[in-house]
Amino acid sequence: MRHQATPATESSLPANPQHTAAQLRGEDAVLRELLLALSVGFTLPGPLPGELSRRMADGEGESLNSLVARAESSGLLNPDGTVMGTVQHALLSSTPTPRVHALQRELVGCFAADGRPLGELARQLARTGLADPRVAADLEKAGDRALEHNPGLAAQLYDEALLAGADELATAARRAQAAFAIGDLDSASRIIDGLLMCPDPPDLRLGADVSAAVWAQRGMLARGADVYTWLGPERVGPSRPAAAVAMIGSGDREGAEAMFPKGSAPASPTSLAVAQAQMANGIMESLAGDPHQGLPILIHASDMLNASGAALPAPDTPGALAALVALHSGEPHLAETIVRAAAAAGQGGDAAKPRLFLLQAWSAMQQDNPDEARLAINEASKANHWPLVPRDEFLCAALEVGLARRSGEVHGLVLAWERAREAMLHTTLDLYSLLPWGELMITAARLRETRRVSHYFDEAWKLLRDLGEPPLWAVPFHWAAVQAALLNESPAALGPHAAALARAADHSHLASLLAAAGKAWVSVLAGKFQPADVEAAARGLNTVGMPWEGARLAGHAAARADERKDMLRLLSCARDLHPQSSSGGPKPSVQAEVHNVPDADQGNGTRPSDASVLSEREKEVARLVLEGKTYREIGEAIYISPRTAEHHIARMRRRLGAENRSDLLVRLRLALGPEEPPRE
Repeated sequence: MRHQATPATESSLPANPQHTAAQLRGEDAVLRELLLALSVGFTLPGPLPGELSRRMADGEGESLNSLVARAESSGLLNPDGTVMGTVQHALLSSTPTPRVHALQRELVGCFAADGRPLGELARQLARTGLADPRVAADLEKAGDRALEHNPGLAAQLYDEALLAGADELATAARRAQAAFAIGDLDSASRIIDGLLMCPDPPDLRLGADVSAAVWAQRGMLARGADVYTWLGPERVGPSRPAAAVAMIGSGDREGAEAMFPKGSAPASPTSLAVAQAQMANGIMESLAGDPHQGLPILIHASDMLNASGAALPAPDTPGALAALVALHSGEPHLAETIVRAAAAAGQGGDAAKPRLFLLQAWSAMQQDNPDEARLAINEASKANHWPLVPRDEFLCAALEVGLARRSGEVHGLVLAWERAREAMLHTTLDLYSLLPWGELMITAARLRETRRVSHYFDEAWKLLRDLGEPPLWAVPFHWAAVQAALLNESPAALGPHAAALARAADHSHLASLLAAAGKAWVSVLAGKFQPADVEAAARGLNTVGMPWEGARLAGHAAARADERKDMLRLLSCARDLHPQSSSGGPKPSVQAEVHNVPDADQGNGTRPSDASVLSEREKEVARLVLEGKTYREIGEAIYISPRTAEHHIARMRRRLGAENRSDLLVRLRLALGPEEPPRE
């Protein structure tokens, strides 16, 4: 029966715990027993504790209905039959703990006898300190059900299972998986280390997956591959695809193919198993001489994992890998679409979110959208409650370097470089980090820091050789090396990379365009170029998602053009390639080559004040600057000190409104005009 009680009046409610305890001492023992049973978790109607039921059946005291009515009228029970909060607190705190736990165990027995799950009651019982294997088992099962789709809840349930007496070792791998999925890398690492130190650890394969994933997020993918090597093919089972991804990323192609032969079938027909197999197959296809099949396979894997909603420990997510392959293929817009979808679906759980947002930022930066890149970086920083893991911190630092380099702000670039220098000390190089390393290679050349970091680049070339120089992964890194060699003015260093791009051009559209762009850069620096060829190369860079690089090439060529019409044509090309902000003005990241330059249809395009603001000595210095002379060489040519030459150039830059050296070169050519060409 369900007792229908009348609400207690406000004046009858207990005022405070002391008054409540005194009031309860004045009640009879049977009523106190009833209130205690209800405080523990028994309900009306329903079975009551055996002793209480026996006493009431024997006719001791009032009937149940009478007791309930009296308790309600005294303000001890709520209308729904639950005990008032202050009454419950007073009863549980004044009753000996063994007595409370005995009643709780009896309550658990009632649920078990009826075949009912404990549900939320199990969590309440565990929090009160009840150690009972039935409660622990119920919480473990609930944690298992939540693990793949709600790892945060699973982590709480496993912790409560431990409070209820669960075997700490038996749940270790699953607890580590939950901790990893929510981004608590340190907790996951501690749990797994304890598990793997045991002679015969349970859930060993899952433990290996978590360990490898932790190593990958720490920026040490090769250590993760070592975990799978230690596990061995006979024990790796369904984790073979993850093992292959880790091994390929660390340069062990032979080990990956032994662990997961190309084209291997999934471990089961589930969407999750298929997604994992497709991820490994897509990465293996990306190593082929003609890697075009790798990207669609990885996109399929990402789509399937998005649909499954599962957060499993892995060295990387298919969404991130698909985005990397798209970026390496010259398709940053596609990469951005992939990671946006993966982040929206929660692919990989909270732990994977920062990396997905950072790859979105890289895609935006590649497309010369610095504002979008900044927004994505901010999203990455607040994606979960934990600091960026070393792998993501390195990627973020390289992004800051790339954005600073494109903005042309030297001070910001130096600061970003120092952050990146620190970040690289906490990670190791792998296949999936070549893009940021390529950006750092270019910046190191610009800042004359190559010697300090050259050993990292040596490791990158060795990794690519170990993998058979896969064009998809090698081509962008060769392009970075070409740009670094140009900045270092080192034709000898440029040659091998230009040749590598030319060799890959037969199978890679990106390589063919980059080879043409490299050739155009060399011709521009040599002062022997055809404007049409440079423009074609610049626009080619734009078609593979490199508008900033294309605008930069056209702008530098414009600064060195002999004919004014060629200079204006190339400047127009640079403006065409560089995106404009919604206000119509150039974005902050626009290089100086395309700032405040005349359009081709504006007559001769000169501003009368440009030449007039320069003194004769400054014009002399300007001609030498346009010849590419250094401060020392300018001083030697016109018998002034290098510091004086530097002062002249700084003053000219201020007068002409130039933002950096490249901008100054364009403005000086406009200021001197065709009647005052640079001296031969």
